[in-house]
Amino acid sequence: MAGYLKLVCASFQRQGFHTAGSRCKNRTDCGAAPGAWSQVAVQKVNAAGTDPSSPVGFVLGVDLLHIFPLEGATFLCPADVTDPRTSQRILEVLPGGRADVILSDMAPNATGFRDLDHDRLISLCLTLLSMTPDILQPRGTFLCKTWAGSQSHRLQRRLTEEFQNVRIIKPEASRKESSEVYFLATQYQGRKGAVKQ
Repeated sequence: MAGYLKLVCASFQRQGFHTAGSRCKNRTDCGAAPGAWSQVAVQKVNAAGTDPSSPVGFVLGVDLLHIFPLEGATFLCPADVTDPRTSQRILEVLPGGRADVILSDMAPNATGFRDLDHDRLISLCLTLLSMTPDILQPRGTFLCKTWAGSQSHRLQRRLTEEFQNVRIIKPEASRKESSEVYFLATQYQGRKGAVKQ
């Protein structure tokens, strides 16, 4: 699985996801186990401080499952991103309480019923999206995995309301017959019509 996730990350870099990149200092990886996306994020933001000529960023991984330690990353696990206490912990751990990028590779445990699994994954993505006003920096980036299905339009509509640019990406590493796709939303601006406090 880790090798597959590394391929996904490399594929995103080739397809332009890296443009969300070098200026970003803080990244949050939800559904972080086994840690491959966090590993790539640590390298992208120099979170381990291995490049003395670049600023040091911060990577936070969150997952229900245990994640082995990774130099340059901080992990909250086990932690359920749908639990409000986890949102509070994220705010406490993130420098300045904000992330430049939110990555989500979360998925519910599969039931074997495609429509139910799709609905549950969309619900997870929407829950995470509802946290963006508290966690994501203005002009930030949000990337989430989903399975194509009848409720994808709900997630896409919400993303379009909150980000200037939204596109669907199918990584090269993903099997052609797989319904797995990613929504890449950039330039976070908050929900249109929302009252700012």
